[in-house]
Amino acid sequence: MTQVDAAIGAFATCMERLTLMNDVTLFTESEFNRTGNANSNVGTDHAWGSHHFVVGGAVKGDKASGTLPLHELGGRDDAGSRGLWIPSTSIDQYASTLGSWFGVSDADLSLAFPNLQYFTPQKLAFL
Repeated sequence: MTQVDAAIGAFATCMERLTLMNDVTLFTESEFNRTGNANSNVGTDHAWGSHHFVVGGAVKGDKASGTLPLHELGGRDDAGSRGLWIPSTSIDQYASTLGSWFGVSDADLSLAFPNLQYFTPQKLAFL
């Protein structure tokens, strides 16, 4: 994480010096995670979820979107009994927020993300 922090910091400093910070948004995207407990091979299996970074002048920072799941095997946020945590925020919501910032119309966002209709809000408040 130290290396990631240094890289993002250097990128942000460069964007500020070039006066491009309000025109650039850096973000991560992945739905990949691992289950909360080991499988029969003493490894973990694929699961949902992840954390994302969003950096840029347009970002409304210092807050998180969504909620962290209860990390309890078989608990309210586990889709079974192995720690398959159910995300509170969909990748469609995250991507539609970024797409809107990039200038994609609401009609085109619905085409690009057909499952977006099932989530409220359809755009998050980080931009």
